Amino acid sequence: MLRLTWVQPEDLIGHELRQAAQDGRDATEIERRWVAASGHLAPERAGASPEPASPGLRSLAEELLAELAKLPSALSAAEPAILQVCPTLEEKPSGRNPDPDLRSETDRLHAAWLGRAIGCVLGKPVEKLPLDGIRAIARSTGNWPLNTWFTEQNLDPQITAAYPWNRRSRPTSLAENIDGMPEDDDLNYPLLGLMLLQRHGHDFTTSDVAKLWLDELPAGRTFTAERIAYRNLLDGLEPPHTATHRNPFREWIGAQIRADIFGWTNPGDPAKAAELAHRDATLTHTANGVYGEMFVAAAIAHAAGPAPTTIHEALATALAHIPPNSRYAQAIRFGIEAAQAEPTGTPVGFEQVVDALHARYDHDHHWVHVLPNAALLASALTHSDGDFTGAICRAVSGGWDTDSNGATAGSIAGLLAGSPEALGERWTAPLKNRLTTTVGGFDGIGFDELARLTLEVRA
Repeated sequence: MLRLTWVQPEDLIGHELRQAAQDGRDATEIERRWVAASGHLAPERAGASPEPASPGLRSLAEELLAELAKLPSALSAAEPAILQVCPTLEEKPSGRNPDPDLRSETDRLHAAWLGRAIGCVLGKPVEKLPLDGIRAIARSTGNWPLNTWFTEQNLDPQITAAYPWNRRSRPTSLAENIDGMPEDDDLNYPLLGLMLLQRHGHDFTTSDVAKLWLDELPAGRTFTAERIAYRNLLDGLEPPHTATHRNPFREWIGAQIRADIFGWTNPGDPAKAAELAHRDATLTHTANGVYGEMFVAAAIAHAAGPAPTTIHEALATALAHIPPNSRYAQAIRFGIEAAQAEPTGTPVGFEQVVDALHARYDHDHHWVHVLPNAALLASALTHSDGDFTGAICRAVSGGWDTDSNGATAGSIAGLLAGSPEALGERWTAPLKNRLTTTVGGFDGIGFDELARLTLEVRA
């Protein structure tokens, strides 16, 4: 029987109960009623429970989802609608180069696109695996601390049996079988963002994003919050209600992986990048889910500016563009502070950083929630000092949403590296300057061409 992931009411209710606990809504009585009716809590890793609910239990799930939506959150003051309260969005650009070197700018964007793809492929085979499994696989193949692609060669069969690779990614993302960049949502969304700017420029609306998705994004290529929003669009809902109606994934990582294009195309203007990211994110996310896209867009825009900078300055700048008392800002600060507590310059101490992050977030958060992944992203970039290999390997070795974190770390660190050559041929050669996608008009495109197109739509 077909069990569509991320949309069954009997699966959404468990995730919404967990979300309520995280954003300060008292759902004790609702959870009691659900459990008493033999309802299950959220699946830990899969997107759907193995068996369908009875009609009565599904009806109860729909009723309780409506009740949960009415509960007030104690955190609303600290995590508001951004554009109403964040004065930094009105700041002036930090400086543009009036006469940029087009070759240099294209090289930087080329490295950023490549970096995103490399980090994504590095994390794909171990996506959904627990931290212990990632470490066991890497150690068994002599790749710990993580420093290169994952491989099956010389992998202990007992470890293979205990921690099987991600089923969909294994054929395209191990050292022995990488042949170009395989399709992934972490690259599909930057492509859609590029198409959005080509069609509508920087004055696009959230409704423009929605229409573009319906035209160009296959529904089966969406996940979590994006899939819920897509369904809500088909049900006739309009933004921002598409982000809130029966969407327990609205604070997960989906919007954060869509940020890059808004940073790449607003160099030196993190405020504008955050504003565009906000317009994009509110189709699918609220609060911390939105802050994630704004933060990454602002960090990338700062890194893309004409003035020499560091990863530490980029992260600090991005923090100024989200509410300081939000859980997202707290996660970023925690990740940075955890990384600073361990000696940098060697990846060995990063294990202790990751252990501290997991001790804080594992119990209460799904592995795709934005908060643990944001903390890990910030710690990986900080501890590596922005070095490309160090950043992507630390981000992936920390677990949780490995391909998404590797992709975002690779985008920022690639931009700072400045050119494809600076990333290293061992990383770039297997991708063969070729991207596979179902986003119309882009299948088979080269990363050099994507860099050129991105430069064309800069503000």
